[in-house]
Amino acid sequence: MQLKAGDRAPAFHLADQSGHKQRLSHHKGRVVLLYFYPRADTPGCTTQACGLRDVAPRLAGVDIIGVSPDSPERLSRFDEKYGLGFTLLSDPDHEVAMRYGVWGEKKMYGKTRMGIVRSAFLIDEKGRIARAWYKISPKDTPLKLEEALEAR
Repeated sequence: MQLKAGDRAPAFHLADQSGHKQRLSHHKGRVVLLYFYPRADTPGCTTQACGLRDVAPRLAGVDIIGVSPDSPERLSRFDEKYGLGFTLLSDPDHEVAMRYGVWGEKKMYGKTRMGIVRSAFLIDEKGRIARAWYKISPKDTPLKLEEALEAR
């Protein structure tokens, strides 16, 4: 099931790159970009994260949160290596990915497997989905975010 504008954003309680538990409710009253990516420190995921890092200074009042199946330790190395400076969450059991409808079949090199379908969600101050981008490209993530914020 895919989420759409107006839906309540599913709650989460996941460990961040420092091992601290984070909840969506910690960001109540703020705009959140929650994005899901397959694996830290791979070419597409690095392009996406660094693009968001680069636009973050222009996005006052927006919390950027990335979610992947990676361990907090791997996320910490990814954050440090690229100086990302935003929250990265570990979803090893894909529980949150399933609630957002981003865990699904992927085809690569002729093989089908389950994995994260790269997606992003703009969540408003009240915890509702303002925009949902399924199957978003790494390069488009920061662009779509900026466009959506300008249109608000």
